[in-house]
Amino acid sequence: MLPLLVEPETLAPLLGNEGIAIIDLCADENYHQNHIPGAIHVSPMELVSGVRPAVGKLPPVDRLKNLFSRIGYSREKHFVAYDDEGGGWAGRFLWTLNVIGHEGGSLLNGGLIAWDAANLPLTNEIPAVTPTDVDITIHPDRIAEKEDVLNSLQDNRIQIWDARSAEEYAGTKVVADRGGHIPGAINLDWLDLMDRDRALRLREDLSAVIHDKGLDTAETVITHCQTHHRSGLCYFVGRLLGLNIKAYHGSWSEWGNDPDTPIDNPAAD
Repeated sequence: MLPLLVEPETLAPLLGNEGIAIIDLCADENYHQNHIPGAIHVSPMELVSGVRPAVGKLPPVDRLKNLFSRIGYSREKHFVAYDDEGGGWAGRFLWTLNVIGHEGGSLLNGGLIAWDAANLPLTNEIPAVTPTDVDITIHPDRIAEKEDVLNSLQDNRIQIWDARSAEEYAGTKVVADRGGHIPGAINLDWLDLMDRDRALRLREDLSAVIHDKGLDTAETVITHCQTHHRSGLCYFVGRLLGLNIKAYHGSWSEWGNDPDTPIDNPAAD
């Protein structure tokens, strides 16, 4: 069994291992130009419902069944996910695996950026994949709904991790009907989890970063961003550090577009 976080040099000798499925979450055009040999592409848009206003919510079960059938899913496989942006979409894929009850997943540290920097092989050949019959059950313990977040506002055992930029959190950058943040939420930008000097690998001091923000003091952490894309990486980091973490898949696109949800908006003060 591979660890949750896999280095490129660890994965490279395992290329072609039938028990491991490598999942590419890069932009579609990037996959067709270059990808890790044997990697199966999943377009990021396959992971979201696309239904406004909360476009990032989990897709319906029938779409998930089609997706996992297409990539040859089986309970016995271990999935290694990567992308070309630091881990947001790869983390979102691993969250989706957890939502369907599959724990055998890893994130490639630094994704395609780190793989390429290590001069490891790339290809534009598309692998042949045999579809599988897939039966999916949704496990809600990894999902936070709007009602869960509302209830958390009165429960100090639950902490909200806002993965958006400081400007979005403060309400100076608005990408919904309303700007600001969920009352009491802690802002830790997903970009601050990456080490730009190490080809977008995760920072080696993540535990200290999380501790300094107080995100390891609650019994449960709920992470979100605008569409549960950026917070895909935060979800993974929470798992990596042993937090009891869930993802609010409606995220700010649901919360900020609902006129009845409470917000703190420093920019409006």
